[in-house]
Amino acid sequence: MGAVAIQHEREFVFQRADFDKVRASLMQKAGIRLTDAKDGLVYSRLARRIRALGLSSFAEYLDYVDSSKTEQEQFVNALTTNLTSFFRESHHFDALANYLHDHPQTTTIWCAASSTGEEPYSIAMVVAEAFGSFKTPVKIIASDIDSNVLATARKGIYPMRNIEQIPPQRRKVFFQRGRGTQSDKVRVVKELRDMVEFRQINLQQADWGFNHEVDIIFCRNVMIYFNKETQLKVLNRMVRLLKPGGLYVAGHSENFNHQTHLVRPIGKTLYQPVKAANGQ
Repeated sequence: MGAVAIQHEREFVFQRADFDKVRASLMQKAGIRLTDAKDGLVYSRLARRIRALGLSSFAEYLDYVDSSKTEQEQFVNALTTNLTSFFRESHHFDALANYLHDHPQTTTIWCAASSTGEEPYSIAMVVAEAFGSFKTPVKIIASDIDSNVLATARKGIYPMRNIEQIPPQRRKVFFQRGRGTQSDKVRVVKELRDMVEFRQINLQQADWGFNHEVDIIFCRNVMIYFNKETQLKVLNRMVRLLKPGGLYVAGHSENFNHQTHLVRPIGKTLYQPVKAANGQ
């Protein structure tokens, strides 16, 4: 294949060598693998950056990425897929509520792919309901590699349609409706926003910034973008962070049932660490 689905109307030349360099760079910087089918996505998202920077080609842009730490962040942001919603995969939040009921001593929950904030705010709602208060002993850390989605998450402002599936009582307690020109939007109430600490974390980096054990880790629909070696490496590090009896929540497309040396399944895409048994 000499070129990647080049279309005549494209503004910039996009050769196979450019696509391969993008893939290698993204794997090295974020551990994310791109299939051949992603060539159109790569072109459309990076063409915006080339245009914004006033550059003339993919080759010029990729050289610039190599020389600019700021643009490396923009490069990863552009190629990161963020698909999320409030209470997505609702059985996980039922499991969270049950866990908090059985483990009232829970102190730390890490949402390792917060995207635009719907997932960690869903977690925070369940925590607030479990303790009957916004003031709880639970610290919720929400992280993402993408600085742009983290900025959106911190604001906690969403289109009204994003909360249509949330029961009216929850909407009343946890959201404020905008006024005037913002009447089609809602904002997460400040008390709930204050329950979540957002951090930029690349799961490939050596130091995640944790110096204590974690009770629960939500790491959903992230591993599917990693190769098997990276998946195992990240899972192993996360399991080491979990307290004995802790809870690891995976995405609906992820299955770790065969990693019996690390986790044991306790429900649908729900796992507990086995380190208590093997002394890890």
